[in-house]
Amino acid sequence: MSQQALPVIVGFGGINSAGRVSGHHAFARLVESRLTTPARENMLASLRQVQARPSASEAELLAGTLIRRIEASHYDPDAVPWNRRVTTGSDDTPTTFQMARRGLPQPLPPGWSVTDIDSQRVAVTAKGAQDILLPSTRDFEVKVASQLPTGFDPGALYASRNHPRGLQMAIYAASDALGQLGIDWSTVMRHVSADAVSVYAGSAMGQLDDPGTGGMLKARSNGQRSTSKYCPLGLAEMPADFINAYVLGSMGATGATLGACASFLYNLRNAVNDIRSGRARVAVVGGAEAPVTPEVMEGYAAMGALATDKGLRQLDGLTDDETPDHRRACRPFGDNCGFTMGESAQVLVLFDDALAMELGASVYGSVTDVFVNADGYKKSISGPGVGNYITVAKALSAARAIVGEHHLRHGGFVQAHGTGTPQNRTTESEILSRSAAAFGIDRLPVAALKCYLGHSLGAAAGDQVAMTLGIWAHGLIPGITTTTRLADDVKRDSLSFCLQHTEIDTEAQAWALINSKGFGGNNASAMLLSPTMTSRMLRARHGDSSVKRWQAANEAVRAARDAYDQEVIDGHRNVIYRFDHGVLGDHNVSYDGSTLRVGDAAIDLQLASPFADMQSWRES
Repeated sequence: MSQQALPVIVGFGGINSAGRVSGHHAFARLVESRLTTPARENMLASLRQVQARPSASEAELLAGTLIRRIEASHYDPDAVPWNRRVTTGSDDTPTTFQMARRGLPQPLPPGWSVTDIDSQRVAVTAKGAQDILLPSTRDFEVKVASQLPTGFDPGALYASRNHPRGLQMAIYAASDALGQLGIDWSTVMRHVSADAVSVYAGSAMGQLDDPGTGGMLKARSNGQRSTSKYCPLGLAEMPADFINAYVLGSMGATGATLGACASFLYNLRNAVNDIRSGRARVAVVGGAEAPVTPEVMEGYAAMGALATDKGLRQLDGLTDDETPDHRRACRPFGDNCGFTMGESAQVLVLFDDALAMELGASVYGSVTDVFVNADGYKKSISGPGVGNYITVAKALSAARAIVGEHHLRHGGFVQAHGTGTPQNRTTESEILSRSAAAFGIDRLPVAALKCYLGHSLGAAAGDQVAMTLGIWAHGLIPGITTTTRLADDVKRDSLSFCLQHTEIDTEAQAWALINSKGFGGNNASAMLLSPTMTSRMLRARHGDSSVKRWQAANEAVRAARDAYDQEVIDGHRNVIYRFDHGVLGDHNVSYDGSTLRVGDAAIDLQLASPFADMQSWRES
């Protein structure tokens, strides 16, 4: 097999309930009790900036993060608006009321007669039974979610023009990732062809809040009109479109591959394949999900998928008058009653290894493979199946082929899907246990970060990847601290569930398996190599002299990255949003049979046939 490029992680950024992801600030929030004083102060300074509460106390800052009771900025779970259907009147007793003339429905409902009061108002007499909807509220049984930090408003950071929340978050995440990259994007583009950049980002649910599809579906039933933005801004691939159009100005490959809750890894797979095959030298991968709306929450609650207050009380032996501990709503691999919805936007920047060396990019790890497999025939579309056995086994096999038996058995850990549902705890633990045993791995460490961050659906694996980079940087696996003991039906053979923060030797770390499962039989497992192992591979391929040149160039990159981080903390750095900037049209395009020019960019049109061995019939 010919030499393939190694997809190297050179930038990451985003926002979730733990805070800003770049600089490992969100990760630091997960392990705040184990931080040194300087690291803790830095984490709190980041939270003050994110929450826009410069005078908030430490307790207030921490309380406004991670899983917690749904805040009023989303909606009041004790009084969720809804319409109650009622029937009024009878055949014998007409109902009379007044209303504005302009509000009369056309045509009039059966049994209505109208009398003028004045030019503005009419009196209506309705005979017979009338079905009407009355605005009301209801007490929603799900009162907890993993929300972005209290006070954080991504739309206030740029001219958001009523963009859906998920797209606002995507703009923030992409900007944050470019800041963490530490290399100006124009510099990157001077070193690669315009068509050598791929962007794959999306959301599993699309944009279902009021400025997106949610508004489109509700407008008429609420007596309002649809706007021209509802439909296009609600599309599930729109995070990629926004990153292309308003952050990067990219003209390369783009799109979103959807795989329910495994969507981030599906898009990461596209990126890895592009870089390994040489179709791209740079790939930007993202996921953005903003599902904390009454409608989405009720949809998942109707399936019995979400943890409710009633279920949490039953687990903890509380009375109906007692308030459950919402911080512990998600309990992966413990006695649990459902998952906790979360919102998050995550973006990774990948270079091929040669470009990373050339530009002195910081190396946070690499992604060698992402495996995707379906479940085959299913009974329940939402139930787990056998496909995840295949993806996990392939990922471990790929790691063995690259790092060898010793490092496979002693140098890795698993970021479990770990949703906090009874079905997940039994099926995923069974898969991981049997897979570890099959590959001779004893006491494989298992992390489950949804206990802090909730389940951000299509962006969930992005949370797992970003926090894995933090684990390698800090040498600490965040414990599944909401789970006090493993459930009796959890398979434990060959596994070591990290119920407490667990120290690791970063120099001995070689790999991490990111596992993700989605409704419909969507299974994905990614194999990431640690910074230590990635550096060894770069040295083996490029040689000591090239590594020394890369290290020298990386000093300026790290300085730019650190300067970005401090500027954000100080409130002096804005998100990137280039609306109506450098727009290209027909007059910017010129080409012949060998080169296409778009503005200053040149794209090679002299493509080689990949099927030369099958073209002996062709005339020369």
